[in-house]
Amino acid sequence: MGKRELIWSHLAKIKLFAILDFYTKRNKSAAYSKKLYLEFKERLFLVSKNPEIGVKTELENVRGVRVKDFLIFYEITSSQIIVHTIWDTRRNPDDLEIK
Repeated sequence: MGKRELIWSHLAKIKLFAILDFYTKRNKSAAYSKKLYLEFKERLFLVSKNPEIGVKTELENVRGVRVKDFLIFYEITSSQIIVHTIWDTRRNPDDLEIK
């Protein structure tokens, strides 16, 4: 099968914007946020072409890929890649929820 459609969950969009906003405010510049966003996009483009590249999780059909200090958790369906959340790996893993 070829490239699948990429779908962002509402939670994943919120997390993405919060991460990018944090770095823009902290650095007083959007340069790093733009770079990080491009890295997320590039990694997810690879995932859409090769969904099995992510590390398996305990949840069926859910995998994770790393981008810098973040893990992107996504679900594979027959026609889609659904991004469920982005997790900062520096946080307490007990707080991680994938919906």
